Amino acid sequence: MPKQVDHEQRRVQIAEALQRLTTRAGLEGVSLRHVAAEAGMSMGSVQHYFKTKDEMLRFALEHRHKLRSERITAKVLAAGPPTPRSILRACLVEILPRDPDSEADFLIGVAYFIRAVADPAMAKAFGEGMPELLAFFAGQVRQAQQAGDVPAWADPETEAALLWAIADSQGSEILMGHRTPAQAISTVDYYLDRLFTP
Repeated sequence: MPKQVDHEQRRVQIAEALQRLTTRAGLEGVSLRHVAAEAGMSMGSVQHYFKTKDEMLRFALEHRHKLRSERITAKVLAAGPPTPRSILRACLVEILPRDPDSEADFLIGVAYFIRAVADPAMAKAFGEGMPELLAFFAGQVRQAQQAGDVPAWADPETEAALLWAIADSQGSEILMGHRTPAQAISTVDYYLDRLFTP
């Protein structure tokens, strides 16, 4: 019997090799040949799954978003019955580089951002999830307002933008060594405590 190949698993294997290389050298210095070597595959095998580097980059970006969503969902459910505040906190903390894995994830995001600035196709792929994320944040704020946990005067869309900005900027500060993960999480909690004031 010929060996059965799990094609989706192979694509994930390639995406994870790309992500490891990206954390070490950024995206610009990574070629299909580098990824093949990192994944322990032949160049032909990589090209069988991804015809171009951009196709591979887009798949890796989607894979990264999927894994992050799964981690957030697991953390929210593990914390007990989810509330708008616990959901927002889990999302914001997950953005922060707190350990080697989340630091690698943040660095990958920075590498994609740099590529997206100069590449319209990558900018489109990179920014696809942002409107949905901000709408999700705003929806959580709106739900908390209806429950009386957030003041009625708070604008959900503005609060969503502020929450994203706080987590994103804190991540950069952690990478630069200006703040610790604990300080950044404390800042997130400080803002949430102010927002979730009946």
